[in-house]
Amino acid sequence: MTTFRTLLFLLVSALSGLAWADDAHYDDTHDGVAQDEDSSTDDELGDILGGPTGDDEGNATEETRDFERSSASPADSDVILVEDKDRKKRLIKTIQKKSFFKKGRWEASPHIAFVANDPFLNRYVVGAGINYNLTEIFAVEASLDFSPDLGEADWKPITTQLIEKNNVSPDISKLTLFGSATFLFSPIYGKVAIVGREIINFDIFGAFGMGMTQTAEDPDALDVDLTDERAGSTLNQTHPTTNFGGGLRIIFGENLALRVDGRSMVYIETVQGVQLEMKNNFLLQGSMSVFFPRIK
Repeated sequence: MTTFRTLLFLLVSALSGLAWADDAHYDDTHDGVAQDEDSSTDDELGDILGGPTGDDEGNATEETRDFERSSASPADSDVILVEDKDRKKRLIKTIQKKSFFKKGRWEASPHIAFVANDPFLNRYVVGAGINYNLTEIFAVEASLDFSPDLGEADWKPITTQLIEKNNVSPDISKLTLFGSATFLFSPIYGKVAIVGREIINFDIFGAFGMGMTQTAEDPDALDVDLTDERAGSTLNQTHPTTNFGGGLRIIFGENLALRVDGRSMVYIETVQGVQLEMKNNFLLQGSMSVFFPRIK
């Protein structure tokens, strides 16, 4: 019985030793081959594809980090910032903020003008106007103008020919004095670049008003008999007058502007005391405007 137990113990021990030896041999050989094959395969793939091998992975990672740091270096950021500033600077020069304001300011405008549509007379005018800007768009203006009577020096060549050679008396009368109160409307405002980068402001305005005009007939041109009381009574007349038109204002700086106006003056005149005639004198006017007070 004892002998049987001893043989059974030895058999079990032998079987256990064989199983342990097989497992150890499998683990050693299998693990070692797998590791060798993996590493060699990676190296071979790296050689074939041209990519980094296992030894080069650390170097590639460091190079990538160095590239990222160099891409975000302060020097490159400064260059980009300078380029952005230059671009913004160019945009600002193209689209400027409004630098000129009229609301609550006075505009004084001495001017010279001439009557552009009189076929018989040269009429030159000097005067001045002053307006108050209620808003940036609306303003009211008062003006007073004077045109000197120069006698025959005011005649155009056609007038001299008609009177002296053809014995014809053209229908002429001279503007001598007129004043008006005018409403100004400036709906269009803009800017223009001239001489490189200089920005000039401008606005376009319309005008409508009422006033009084004084005229004088030329007795020599009309061949008027001064002894005729009826004809003599109309040598000097005063007429209610409407004026309308518009113009362009070109603004230099905060206080100065150049104005070009066109005004049509319409009134009814009595000719030689016997008939009524509607007159329409169109004035072209240039003025230099001064704004005050200064822009706050």
